[in-house]
Amino acid sequence: MLVLSRKVKEAIQIGDDIEITVLSIEGDQVKLGINAPRHVEIHRKEIYLAIQEENNEAAKTISFESLKGFFKATGKEKS
Repeated sequence: MLVLSRKVKEAIQIGDDIEITVLSIEGDQVKLGINAPRHVEIHRKEIYLAIQEENNEAAKTISFESLKGFFKATGKEKS
């Protein structure tokens, strides 16, 4: 893990198109501003983990029969 120290209004550059700026520090809370292209998804870690868990649970519940029905309905079933 890379550890960097920054002060308010100082930034960190990631690659060519992601910039993270320290906007304020109040007590034990740090507010960050993130400039990134729209196609880059940005989530708080706990939200990201919840999304991953939901995706894993959804993948477990898909049955072979429901997939056959999906492909039949979309016309993509192989003959």
